[in-house]
Amino acid sequence: MSWKYDVVVVGSGIAGPIIARNVAKAGYSVLLLDKKPAIGSPKQCAEGISIRVFDKYDIPYDKRFINREIYGAKLYSPGGYELELRYKEVSGVILERKVFDKMLAHYAARAGADVLARTEALDVIRQDGKIAGIRAKHEDEPVEIYADIIVAADGVESMIARKAGINTYAPPHEFDSSYEYEMLIEGFDPDLIHLWFGNEIAPRGYVWVFPKDEDRANVGIGIASDHPETAKYYLNKWLRENGIPSRKILEINVGVVPVGGFVKELVKDNVLVVGDAARQVNPMHGGGMAEAMEAGTIASKWIVKALEEENLSLLQNYTKEWWETDGKRLEKVLKVRRVTEKLTDEDLDLFIQILSGADAEKIASGDYAEVIKALLKHPKVLMSRRRLSLLKELL
Repeated sequence: MSWKYDVVVVGSGIAGPIIARNVAKAGYSVLLLDKKPAIGSPKQCAEGISIRVFDKYDIPYDKRFINREIYGAKLYSPGGYELELRYKEVSGVILERKVFDKMLAHYAARAGADVLARTEALDVIRQDGKIAGIRAKHEDEPVEIYADIIVAADGVESMIARKAGINTYAPPHEFDSSYEYEMLIEGFDPDLIHLWFGNEIAPRGYVWVFPKDEDRANVGIGIASDHPETAKYYLNKWLRENGIPSRKILEINVGVVPVGGFVKELVKDNVLVVGDAARQVNPMHGGGMAEAMEAGTIASKWIVKALEEENLSLLQNYTKEWWETDGKRLEKVLKVRRVTEKLTDEDLDLFIQILSGADAEKIASGDYAEVIKALLKHPKVLMSRRRLSLLKELL
């Protein structure tokens, strides 16, 4: 059995459906496939995202996949100091990823793309030394899918990118391990997300509580994947130390999150790599949904241009544009992450105290330059050569 499309997209997470929708809208034949029987399940995500992405990426604001609207964040230092960033307007939402991912695939299908769940890509097809498509298994039946352009949106391990000869290697230190419970939990403001930092709390990472209801939340942790203890160990330790019962768990999710090691070569001949497969994730907080949407938008633009002009070399502009825009931004964020790895718990306590008295609006905008400026004004920073040196690395 064989099929022919203009574009085949492997993986229906976030980037894949965005590309499939945009290319299908332009009038080209697209197949979006996913190996899971149900697109979106299981989730591997804390499910929080900025409100801005809906308008920016033309995604309906549909209450079917929105659990809760969020008005800001609360940060906790190791010593118990707090920084609250609260807005009058909704700043983000907690999604239901199982529904959200499926609806993104639905929007792609509505735009004209074919969508197939339980279809696993196994290898690439080569003809005359060039990649001409992929071999797959659809509901246990072998199928050859021929396409002019192939998109590897198949997650962290990205078999398709590797088979195409794209170097996706990153050292273990550039990944975080995450462990998350969806559970009943009380005592936290459900209008805010909550984040705890500390070297004994979450080495290089943080603990999060992302409310989905008044008494239900995603409670998880991310830590450096090369740490000798597991993420589960630290999460259960945090729950015990905070007296939070762990016998009302509705779901458990485990994952590996890239927090660096961005793929340099995003295109090889007629194969593009996007999303987690390309390590297009924010290195500070480990979120990658907005980054996948941005990369998918850039990639789909150049896919359409390449098909319109029958010139596959135009696909290289995806690499160029991403690295000049979001890639440049994420490289700066990676630099911040590497500096924060060197902070002591005492540093974290001091910085949260300083920022609590600074302009919260500027800090909450995500402008790291404003955060650094606020910190550099404080005498305890100015009088510490080590702290000064660390912060000046970011300027």
